[in-house]
Amino acid sequence: MESRSLVPHQASSFKLPIANLRNVFRPHDVERKLAKLPGRDHESLRTTYERMLERGPERFQVKPSGIPDMAALYEQLPNFTEALDDVKRHVALSQDSRDGLEVTPMLLLGPPGIGKTHFARKLADLLGTGMSLVPMSSMTAGWLLSGASSQWKGAKPGKVFEAIVDGQYANPVLVVDEIDKAASDAQYDPLGALYGLLEHDTAEAFIDEFAEVAIDASQVIWIMTANDERCIPEPILNRMNVFEIEPPTFEAARQIARNLYCSIRSEHGWGARFDPEPSDDLLDQLAELAPREMRRALMTGFGNARLDQRGVIAADDLPKSGAAKGKMGFLQ
Repeated sequence: MESRSLVPHQASSFKLPIANLRNVFRPHDVERKLAKLPGRDHESLRTTYERMLERGPERFQVKPSGIPDMAALYEQLPNFTEALDDVKRHVALSQDSRDGLEVTPMLLLGPPGIGKTHFARKLADLLGTGMSLVPMSSMTAGWLLSGASSQWKGAKPGKVFEAIVDGQYANPVLVVDEIDKAASDAQYDPLGALYGLLEHDTAEAFIDEFAEVAIDASQVIWIMTANDERCIPEPILNRMNVFEIEPPTFEAARQIARNLYCSIRSEHGWGARFDPEPSDDLLDQLAELAPREMRRALMTGFGNARLDQRGVIAADDLPKSGAAKGKMGFLQ
């Protein structure tokens, strides 16, 4: 599918992303499908085709207009260094050309609560594109990614179609969360669509089973998260770069906690009532928590300190039950 430039490339611009417009489907294909629909049947499918034609096929394909300064990300996500290095290499390859940004699908392998989904959101912000989350832990239907046939009652398009056709971007970040938790039986394979979607050539003409129109999904940036790679089919593993995300060291966890404290404080008007820097005792206690638990614990701490009319969060202000539940091991 063709693309054309929307914003001229400027090597000196490192703030604004470069944007092209890329066609993600062929209107003629949609018109032909619409014309063949029976008069009163398939109203949902008819509405989908009409919406596609009304919006048109062009979506933004964006990339950073230069190799971005990622120092803050390395600081915020110290245990994701190898994954960030990989992203930086792909961004560098896309510079000084009209090529789109291609990122090899990546699998983030590590324990729960370590920040894998947070990494994906930060990556989408960095690249200037959108992000869609596909949680696999409670999904058993094989049509989650690829859509269900319009012959089925309540059928609808899959997550890939929704992200590209209903979204703004030709190259969204799609996060398949907890891919190792995907349940399957002999009839339906929730991961079946990935065999084609993770290959660039076949993804260019991805067929959603509901719409039955070729969609260009070749520009999607795929991030998978998992706790155990043994539950992932080998052919899918072979299509991805696998990064084992270790728990942060104690000092790295303290730095994550400090960054989070400063971020929460700056994002809220009431933050001005609190000290600019957290105490060492507070950081020591927060560092015992998984990154996922830190924000909740800090919000409780801010609230307890405010109730006591203090501008300093004490370690005792943090929730005791949360600390016990969220404790994790550290690298030595």
